[in-house]
Amino acid sequence: MPFEVHDLAEPEASAKEYLWTLNFGPQHPATHTTLRLILTLSGETVVKAVPDIGFLHSGFEKLGEHLNFNQYVTIVDRMNYISPLANEIAWHHAVEKLLGIELTPRCKYVRTILAELMRLHDHLLNVGTTGLDLGAFTGFLYTFHQREHIYDIVEYASGQRFHTSYTRVGGLLYDVNDEWIGKVRSFVRGFSKTHNDVHKLLTHNRIFMERTKGIGVLSHDQAINLSCTGPIARASGVVRDVRKDDPYLAYGDLDFRVICAQAGDCYARYLVRMEEMRESLKIIEQAVENLPSGPLNVDLEGKAVLPGKREVYRSIEGLIHHFELVMPNRGFPAPTDELYAATESPNGELGFYLVADGSDRAYRARTRPPSFIHFAVFPHMIVGHQISDVVAILGSLNIIAAELDR
Repeated sequence: MPFEVHDLAEPEASAKEYLWTLNFGPQHPATHTTLRLILTLSGETVVKAVPDIGFLHSGFEKLGEHLNFNQYVTIVDRMNYISPLANEIAWHHAVEKLLGIELTPRCKYVRTILAELMRLHDHLLNVGTTGLDLGAFTGFLYTFHQREHIYDIVEYASGQRFHTSYTRVGGLLYDVNDEWIGKVRSFVRGFSKTHNDVHKLLTHNRIFMERTKGIGVLSHDQAINLSCTGPIARASGVVRDVRKDDPYLAYGDLDFRVICAQAGDCYARYLVRMEEMRESLKIIEQAVENLPSGPLNVDLEGKAVLPGKREVYRSIEGLIHHFELVMPNRGFPAPTDELYAATESPNGELGFYLVADGSDRAYRARTRPPSFIHFAVFPHMIVGHQISDVVAILGSLNIIAAELDR
């Protein structure tokens, strides 16, 4: 039975009060078959919400103990599957920090471009589906059209549209060429028109504003106390961005703003994401026009970087190099150490805590995914709102279920 009724009235009371228990999801379209909320209702007002996770459990962290530092990239791809390359960059950022590897300037810039494309990719989906869940269908079509262009750019670089497995310890699978750069430039030129069209469709839309303004308010102090990061924290006035506070890749060389708001409601989170897309375009444009020449992958005497397929198939040196890296009794010259490293993913701070035992794989790989933190914040935001507001708040949090069940 989807509904249960509980009589909370005292025996002597003449009037009875009823609280209803409602299962919201995982079959509800707005929960995308992977989220479940147990709502306690008084009429249509939510008085309590309990998130229930476990519908997409994949054992990501345990797999990190069994796959080496390069193989594990295929697993992190599937955590936030909306922006998989951002996960790869975060993972190998932590591994390279552990191994003491400094990337080449060209690799830093290419990874920065890809990270910002993933931010656009993620924000476009969030804005599009948030509007769709609230009944605004047209904006969804505009945003997904631009996401297809990003898929094309990523596919041209890596050979895969979705789960790219493109990053490697110390570099990337393939280098980019002038045609790829041309595709990125063409995307940057054409994106602004779509961005403006979405603004016209949603930003001043009366129905959209009434469904999001003043809904799911998260104060500045609450955002800090509940460990929120990314657009959710910045929409509440928390000026925190790993790209600025702890620069990595090429972000220290590039000019961009940290977008913040004060209202802390669903509408503010929407506006922050919309403006962050403009800043991502600025970063991509600067990185493309200042893309350094030179090698893409580091050239270390220890040979920590996997050789290319062509080299492995066509030369004995490449075959030996590959053999040395993949054999368990050789592998990476890893220290016996532990560390935490994080990047600014589209949803917030994405960090990995690694414990290394000197082998070519992690003794322990713990991840700090933003969705896991933000889903726990949902019960604090929904109390006192109507059932119809559940969809708006969930959409503004952009919960990715694969990050919940690690």
